[in-house]
Amino acid sequence: MMLPEYLSSAPVSDFLLNCFVRSPSWQLGLSLPLSLLFLLAMGANTILLITIWREAALHEPMYYLLSLVSLLDVVLCLTVIPKVLAIFWFHLRSISFPACFLQMYIMNSFLPMESCTFMVMAYDRYVAICHPLRYPSIINDQFVAKAAIFIVARNTLLTVSLPILSARLHYCGRNVIENCICANMSVSRLSCDDITLNRLLQFAGGWTLIGSDLILIFLSYTLILRAVLRLKAEGAVAKALSTCGSHFILILFFSTILLVFVLTHVAKKKVSTEVPALLNVLHHVIPAALNPIVYGVRTQEIKQGIQRLLRKGW
Repeated sequence: MMLPEYLSSAPVSDFLLNCFVRSPSWQLGLSLPLSLLFLLAMGANTILLITIWREAALHEPMYYLLSLVSLLDVVLCLTVIPKVLAIFWFHLRSISFPACFLQMYIMNSFLPMESCTFMVMAYDRYVAICHPLRYPSIINDQFVAKAAIFIVARNTLLTVSLPILSARLHYCGRNVIENCICANMSVSRLSCDDITLNRLLQFAGGWTLIGSDLILIFLSYTLILRAVLRLKAEGAVAKALSTCGSHFILILFFSTILLVFVLTHVAKKKVSTEVPALLNVLHHVIPAALNPIVYGVRTQEIKQGIQRLLRKGW
């Protein structure tokens, strides 16, 4: 006699991603805009990276940090979006254990890497506006190298425990993930073991890493605003704020979707379970698609570099 799924103790060898399978209209409606956003993110970030690499005028600390953001966006997009589109187009819902936990690790480490990079960029803007004479001696290539090592090391080491802990849980019978991605809690809930430690690590890690970065970014911009309001030269305030505009918009893209996701998750009993899943996906593609466009439009040096690149035919 067949046992119900929840009573089965057979080990699970793979997972099934339940990505809007109960809402075919969602799949159909999302597939086109999602694929266009994915192509835009890949194309725009590739052009931006090549432009910064080939234009000697852009070999400066701020643009190196922007390159790091673009690299992180590309990796995050490639980690999530192709699999979601494969589910939409070919119904390939299955994902192996190694692939699932690798995706979990990349998402858990690269998102904090991006917020940490934004924090370093906020410090760059703070030094540029509040200590302009000391800027060349503080923000240099050596600073960028140390910052990059710190960003990668901090988030690689502090997030590795989460997927390892989830992978060591005993999965017996249930293998359907109610999500489009292998999010930590979506996967851990399927196990037969106690997941209290997973919940605590997820909460503590998220708020410690991304939360501390956003607090420091807010502090940097508070100091910048205070310094800008003291400027008395004509046009100095507008010029100072314009140097922060692009960076501030990038942070807004990153934090707004993240905040909406958190609020939706808190109010999950009042919204459809598919809304957090959708926000999870969009958070990996919308900022990646818009970030390079914002810098390309608002930064004259990048705009001119892209124009020269396109005229030369790469």
